[in-house]
Amino acid sequence: MLIPHDTRFALDMVVDLVNTAPEGDRGDGLSDIPALDEFVRRNRISDISALGIRDLKAVRGVRHRFAEIFAAADRRTAAELINELVASAGTTPQLTDHDGYDWHVHYFAPGASVGDHIAADGGMALAFIVVAGELERLRRCEAPDCGRAFVDLSRNRSRRYCDSRTCGNRLHVAAYRARRKEAAG
Repeated sequence: MLIPHDTRFALDMVVDLVNTAPEGDRGDGLSDIPALDEFVRRNRISDISALGIRDLKAVRGVRHRFAEIFAAADRRTAAELINELVASAGTTPQLTDHDGYDWHVHYFAPGASVGDHIAADGGMALAFIVVAGELERLRRCEAPDCGRAFVDLSRNRSRRYCDSRTCGNRLHVAAYRARRKEAAG
């Protein structure tokens, strides 16, 4: 599956945002404005002015909508959710080349709020996945104590864990120990 760099960045941002939601014993990764500032910096979101409480609330709302798209049962439901999201963001596609990247499309209007920026670019990246018939690539980690979101970009769509070095390895080690214990007796 060939994904342009801007779509890949946007998908990574969507996953990062969904994974900031409080879940289980994990606290809210967007608990305050400094956390939102860090999220914006970490995801290299460009063209953003000073952030405030209104931005924090808007981005949390977008996070909830992205989580609904990850949970969508079928393409039609996902498409409806994405259409609502990008319409509410007032998408304004524009070609741009910045920060050393070749020409690509930004979907947010110039001067858009961070919430609209994230909704537009992230929504269109998710639309790319739906249009490609790849909705099943939007997944949640199968580790029982995790549930983090990820996009399975493996060739055969076989990825099961958000990170094979942590969740995957931890479960494989636990299964190995259980087999050894059972064999011993």
